[in-house]
Order: sequence, then structure tokens, then C-alpha cells
Amino acid sequence: MANIDSGLNTWRRMTNHNRMMEFQRKADLSPKGPVELAFFGSSAFQITTPAGITIMLDPWRNYPMRSWDWYFKDFPVVEVDIGVSTHAHFDHDALHRLDASVLIDRLIGTYSFGDVTITGIADKHATDSSAAIYDFKRLIKEFEGIDIEPPNNPRSWDHCLIVVETGGLRILDWGDNRHNPPDFVWDMLGDIDIVLLPIDTSRHVMGWEHVESIIERLRPKVIVPHHYYIWDITQRQSTLQSADPWVNERDGATWLDSAVKTYTPGDVAELDRKVHYFGDHVAFNKEVWMAEDDV
Repeated sequence: MANIDSGLNTWRRMTNHNRMMEFQRKADLSPKGPVELAFFGSSAFQITTPAGITIMLDPWRNYPMRSWDWYFKDFPVVEVDIGVSTHAHFDHDALHRLDASVLIDRLIGTYSFGDVTITGIADKHATDSSAAIYDFKRLIKEFEGIDIEPPNNPRSWDHCLIVVETGGLRILDWGDNRHNPPDFVWDMLGDIDIVLLPIDTSRHVMGWEHVESIIERLRPKVIVPHHYYIWDITQRQSTLQSADPWVNERDGATWLDSAVKTYTPGDVAELDRKVHYFGDHVAFNKEVWMAEDDV
């Protein structure tokens, strides 16, 4: 069996944080330029700031006990400046797969460095499985004896909404958060330019009516789906399905032709709830990933 959970392995890395020292030294870290959003499959996104600082959100791995795998392999080892996880579920928390200078797990509060500010807002994971193809809340209660319903949920069902501010844009990673947080959470979120939302046909995280309620409340300029099935990354036993049907129902949705999209405030200024869909594109070489030995 591959290591069940080797934990953080920074001590094994031959890299260092000299790059961050250079960013730290620079007097002007508020350059003009685009923000790059790259999709790494599942719920993982890399944001690159105008200054060149890289932030990886929610890298994934297989279930630690390896009793059933969601992915053909664990997340590729990627070198980034900052790694962030929204919550302690295996498909979002593989920070140990990142060769990163800064790791931020379930941030509550604010972290600022260079030309990026990352804010974490504490809330709860989605637990309304009424629209899903299987009732995960009931299954967890019956087979594990665990009630995941807040407020007395286990810590793994806590969740942090993540807002990344850089280049004049505010990007919200919804992760797997519930669709109906308290009003004060909505107030803290404020105006959002780009929202990353969990959308798939199995309604694994939330029903489409819940997705629509979030969109109507936020009214973002751009909506980017995630947490869906990709045929050569995600295994069928994950129960995830494609987001294609949802995207097809959205007027004016854009099917992106690569795994990378750049944005500026001017690009999104006139947009209103426009869907940008990465589909099966991911920002790493799938063939190399499949051929690599597990580390």
C-alpha cells in the first residue's frame, strides 16, 4: 500500500523560499497586469497574481485509507508559492502534494503578501443531500454513526470560504460550502468578480437550485464550475458526473479551449453571471502524471 498519509513532507524538498525573499525585498509589488486562473481538475485552481505570486487552491488526493479511490492517481507534485485548503476532506486538502513556501489550511482571517490578500471566512460544509444521487448525510449517519449537521458537526464538516484579492479582482472559492450561510457571512463576502462553484450532474455537493440561489445572491461577473467528473482523472466510483448539462442550459456560456484563462478588471466589468467552463482541460500533462511513480 502506498503511504496512507505521509503528512507534510517539506523536510524532504530540495527547494527553498528564496523566491519569496525576493518578493519580500521588492518595494513595488502592486504591478498592473492580468490575473491568471488555471484549472487543475476536481476543485483545484492555481491563481497567478500580476506580480507572479502563485496560489494553489484545494489540491486533491485519494481517500487516505485507500478503500476506494476517486482519482487514478494523487495530485501531481506542483511547485507554488502559497497553498490553500478550504476544508479537511481528501478531495480538497492535499497540501502535502505541494512544494510550497506557505501552506494555509482552513484559513479564518486574513493573510497578505505582495500583491495578494487572502481572506478566510468560517462557515459550514454543505449537508443538504436531498438533490444528490445518493443521500450521503444519511449514509454517514447509518454506517459511521456521525451526525454531520451543524452546529455540532465534526471538524471535517467545518468549511472556510476563501476570497483572493489581487490585480483589482475579487475571486471567491466557494469550495463545498453550504448554499445558505448566515447573513453576516454574505455581508463579509461583499462584491465578487469571479466565483468558483461546485457543479456536477450528480448534485454531489448541492442541487442546482442551491447553485442558482448562490448565483442570484452573489451576482458575480463570472461563474467557473468545478468538482465534476473528468474521464481521465476521476474514477466512476467517485459518483461524480460531468457539469456539461448544467453548462449547456446557461445562455452565453463559454467553453474554454484550454486550462488557463486570464482576467483583468476591464475584461469582466461588463459581464453579468457569465459562465466560463474549463471542461476536461487541466493545467498539467496528464500523460506524464499517469506515468510518474507515486511519491
